[in-house]
Amino acid sequence: MSSTGAKLVYRPIGLLSGILAGVVSGAVFKQVWRRVAKEDDAPDALQSEYRMREVVLAAALQGAIFAATKAAIDRAGARGFTKLTGTWPGD
Repeated sequence: MSSTGAKLVYRPIGLLSGILAGVVSGAVFKQVWRRVAKEDDAPDALQSEYRMREVVLAAALQGAIFAATKAAIDRAGARGFTKLTGTWPGD
């Protein structure tokens, strides 16, 4: 399979893995935030009762968890795709 063909075939898998990463990272972030902040919900940028530092820290933590989760799921999906097709989807 050509690299262009592999990328096209992998595209739906990549989209599904992105959705899965969002769901998984959201659940992980909620658990981490509960343990770190001792609160059920993280502060939202438009909630006036939180300080800027708390809002930015929560957003940075959520972003880092999402990026790591997405990378892990994308990598696992690419490895599985390679085992099935013999072609790496990103090359």
